[in-house]
Amino acid sequence: MKKTIHPAAQRGHADEGRPATAPPFGVGSYSDPLDMYFGALRVLNDDVLQGESGLAAHGHANMEIVSIPLRGALVHRDDQGNTSIIQPNDVQVMSAGTGIVHSEHNYSAHAPVHCLQIWILPVQQNLSPRYAKHTFDPKTWQNQWAPLVVSRQQQGKLWINQQAGIARASLEPGKVVNYALGAPDHGVYVFVIEGKVWVAGEVLGRRDGMGVEAVNQLALQGIEPCDVLLIEVPMQGA
Repeated sequence: MKKTIHPAAQRGHADEGRPATAPPFGVGSYSDPLDMYFGALRVLNDDVLQGESGLAAHGHANMEIVSIPLRGALVHRDDQGNTSIIQPNDVQVMSAGTGIVHSEHNYSAHAPVHCLQIWILPVQQNLSPRYAKHTFDPKTWQNQWAPLVVSRQQQGKLWINQQAGIARASLEPGKVVNYALGAPDHGVYVFVIEGKVWVAGEVLGRRDGMGVEAVNQLALQGIEPCDVLLIEVPMQGA
C-alpha cells in the first residue's frame, strides 16, 4: 500500500479569480510537481464564492469536470445552450471534449456558495462536449457508499469518459464501510468533507485528503459524524 496525504492546513492555494480555493493538486498559480496528478485525477478544488462573485466565461477541452455544491447555489451557463442552477445534493458533470466555454456565478447576492470541483482526464480525446445534472437523495449515502458518478460503460445516472467513479458516504461514529476497487491498477483518493474518519491506518479530519494505491479494497470507519468523498481513478496510462 502506498499513501499520499494532503492535510487541509498544508494544501496549496491558487488564485484563479476564485475568492477562496484550496486545491490539493497543482493548478493555476500553485504548482507542486510531486502533486500534479493522482493517476487520472487532475484537480480537486474546494471553492467558496462570495455573493455576486464567480468566474466569467472561460474554456476547457479534453477534461471530465464534476461539480458538487455543498452550500448555496451556483449558476452554470455554457456555449452548448445549457443553463442551470446547482445546489446541495445536486451533482453536475461536464465533458469538455473538443471544447466548451462556460461560466459559474453565485446565485445569491449575499450568501456564499461552497462547491467542490473535480477534474479527471478522459480515456479518449476530442469527444463531443456533454452536460448532465442529477439531484440525489442524501439518504442514499447514509452509512453506505452511494455512487455519484460512474464510468461510461456502467451507464449510471451520471457518467464520465474514464474508468473512474465518485462515491459519497456519511458515517455515524463507529460505523464501518468497505470499498472494493474496480481494477488492480486503480487507486482511490479520499476527501473528508466534514468530520473525522479512520482509513488505511490514518485519521483524517475536515478537508484532509489522502491518495491510496496498491490496494484491492479499503475500509473506512467514522470517528465522529463525517461526510466523505471517494474518487477512484486509473493510476496507469493517465
